[in-house]
Amino acid sequence: MKDRLQQLLGICIEKGSEEDLGALAHLLEGFEKSIDKKYMQYIDGLLQFERKIDRENKTCEIIVPLNSLWNNSLGIVHGGITATILDTAMGTAINAILPEGYGAVTNQLNIHYIAPGIGDTLRCKAEIIHHGTKTVVIAGEAFRKDGKKIAHATGTFFIIQK
Repeated sequence: MKDRLQQLLGICIEKGSEEDLGALAHLLEGFEKSIDKKYMQYIDGLLQFERKIDRENKTCEIIVPLNSLWNNSLGIVHGGITATILDTAMGTAINAILPEGYGAVTNQLNIHYIAPGIGDTLRCKAEIIHHGTKTVVIAGEAFRKDGKKIAHATGTFFIIQK
């Protein structure tokens, strides 16, 4: 496996454009941080999440550096990437306040895309609206670095026993 990875990396470095190499470097830096346990999951490292959890106010904020790796064919952040970050912020806010032995999983996620995701960073903030015994309803927003809201989301999460 190591030989194949070194071969692939060599081919990518030799043939890649500056944009390709920037995307590859971003990917590998995040992966390295995942390996070094600076992130809880691979997706956190790949997207290089910076999380802020406020248990008292039942919120979570995630800031992600943008890179062409996450762009769609129009050169803007792919909606699926925005959805992933929103879903993660929402789930993190919920899981941060649940008692030991419980977790939350997404049941329903609704996203309204408002503006293109462009710039250097994407910031997503989630806030719990309703906390029941079996479900939690939460809202999330995604913003560009210039402060423009690019998406609004609501979600319902099931509370499950681990």
